[in-house]
Amino acid sequence: MQLAAILLALAALGGMGMVGMRLSGIPRPPTWMPLGHGAIAATGVGSLIYAAATSTVPAFAMYAIGLFVLAALGGIGIFLLFHLQEKPLPIPLILGHGGIAIAGYVLLLVALFG
Repeated sequence: MQLAAILLALAALGGMGMVGMRLSGIPRPPTWMPLGHGAIAATGVGSLIYAAATSTVPAFAMYAIGLFVLAALGGIGIFLLFHLQEKPLPIPLILGHGGIAIAGYVLLLVALFG
């Protein structure tokens, strides 16, 4: 679970950078940024799922997995429906995506340290 927390923190840093770009008026980040963000986040979520499948984890970790999967689906949707179509990323959707991921991260931290 510690590896997942580290990877997801790195993904969050990239996400915050992309949100900052969008809020400053840039319609889309360069394609490598969301691909890297998604790859790091997917690795973090995958490691969390692996931990849950191979050992007993607190219930909050399971709830975190659910929120991360929901955030991932939203991120994939944003990438496919807006970024690849060269449309400006909708600010409410990217904030919602990030908010769900933040909630999942808080639950993961509670599972680790609470």
